[in-house]
Parts: sequence; structure tokens; C-alpha cells
Amino acid sequence: MPAHTELTSANAACGADADAAPLRLMAVHAHPDDESSKGGATMARYVREGVAVLVCTLTGGERGDILNKAMDRPEVRADLPRIRLEEMARARDILGVQQKFLGFTDSGLPEGDPLPPLPEGCFALVPVEQAAERLVREIRSFRPHVMLTYDEQGGYPHPDHVQCHNVSVEAFGAAADPDRYPGTGEPWQPLKLYYFASFHRARYLALHEEILRRGLESPYAEWFESWEKRAGDRRELEITTRVPCGDYLGIRDQALLAHATQIDPQSAWFACPLEVQQAAWPTEDYHLARSLVDTELPEDDLFAGVREKVCL
Repeated sequence: MPAHTELTSANAACGADADAAPLRLMAVHAHPDDESSKGGATMARYVREGVAVLVCTLTGGERGDILNKAMDRPEVRADLPRIRLEEMARARDILGVQQKFLGFTDSGLPEGDPLPPLPEGCFALVPVEQAAERLVREIRSFRPHVMLTYDEQGGYPHPDHVQCHNVSVEAFGAAADPDRYPGTGEPWQPLKLYYFASFHRARYLALHEEILRRGLESPYAEWFESWEKRAGDRRELEITTRVPCGDYLGIRDQALLAHATQIDPQSAWFACPLEVQQAAWPTEDYHLARSLVDTELPEDDLFAGVREKVCL
């Protein structure tokens, strides 16, 4: 039986089988909840347009904190690994995507000065080529045309996010080579690789100005002050691709809330009204890192250049 037929799908009616759908998108993430906070509305849109979408979640988020005070109870802490799997299942169903855990162990976010060593056996300590074998297997099974992942800095400096980038880039380059990773399926070459550009100053400035225009109090004033202090710590990605998905931001929010241990409904995630987001910044944004097809920048479609090649 082909491996992709074993995937859990909440959207079989929308052509989610890899053989049935003409276009296929794979998003590679470090932990459960990342898929909803980064690119969730994009995936919801493409699924509902008949694209097959697979989320590969590299770890189970076992070492994550409980960020929602309402969920911070002894029984939840004692059973957090199982609960995070259940939260992922609910979010997956809301987005309508297929999703698969690749079985690595969460590294946790080291804190302190000096930073403590990472726990033995965690994802961030697995050699990149060894870790990439599992992702290559999924690429060769699902055969995505487009892949999404984090940039070199991981989006933010969590060791699992940085490792996710390294593993994704290795797998993107190796999956088409029949001499690499033997025994993991027939070679397959994804055509485009994007990095998420989810959190950038231009977006938050537009939201801030739209909130003020409506006579509301902006939650971003203090945020801009801290942004300026951190400005030299990292570069912002060039945004090459803005995917219109304003109509799907509500679905994204529902998927986020499904991760109840991680997302506080009263938190900054929901400080900006949905209608403000839809008016001021109704896109999710990406940086095109690799392309094996001709495309003209800027883009408004992750499959620009791919549709012409695949859907003939």
C-alpha cells in the first residue's frame, strides 16, 4: 500500500489524495501549533481549492510549556504529550489538511545564562542527514510540488526550528537523487521551496495604523519599542510572495485555539480584530528560497510557475 494512503485526512472530498489532486503542498514544522500560527490560512485556502496539503510535524512538542493559564493544571502537565497530539488532531481537522508526525523528540527551549545543554536524544542533536531520512521518505511518498519551512534562523532561535530548516533543505535537495537515502521510495523533486515570513514589521505597522484609523487602542505600541531594540539581532526576509487568504483567517484562528495548552484566547495572538487584519493585511507572506520553475516576482501564488508545468 502506498505510504500516502495511510495518512490521516480531514478533507478527502477535496482531492486530498496525492494521486487525485493535481497540486500538492507540504509544510514542514517543528512542533504542533506551528502549522496554525505560520501559514494556517494559506493551507486552509489551498485545501478548499482542491490542493492536497500535508503537514509534517517533526516532534510531538513534549517539552513545550503550558502557555494558557486556564490549562495549567496538574493533570494536564502530567499528560501533556498525549494532550498535544489530541490538540494537533483537532487543528488538523479544522484546517482540512493531512498531517503526520515524524517521531522526533522535542528539544525544549533552553533558558538561562549560560544556556544549559540540550537533552540527550532530542531532535536538535540528531545529525541532519540522519534526521532528513524520514522527511525524504515522506517527500518521495507524497510527492509535493511545493515545500514550506523556516529560514536559517528558524523564524526565531528555537533549536528545533533551526534544525527543521536544516533538515528541510537537506531533504529538498536529496529527495530527487536516487543515490541518496536508498530504500525510502522513488526519487521525487519538489519544484519550489519557501520560507515563512510570518512576523515582520511592515505587517504589524499596517495593523497598528488601521487600528488607530478606526479609533481603537493599538496593542502594538510597546511591541514596536521592543522591535527597535531587537532590530540588529536578525535580518528580515525579503517577501517575494503574498498569498491572499483574508477569508481564511478565521479558520486559522479556530485552528490556533484548538492548541489550547499553547494559545491563550486572551493573548496577543487575538489582540487585533479579525476585520482589521482582513482590511490591512489579508495575506500570508513567504520568501522564495529555491525554484526549479520559471516564475516572476513578486508572486501571489505558491504554485506560480508550477501550475503551468503540472496542470497541462
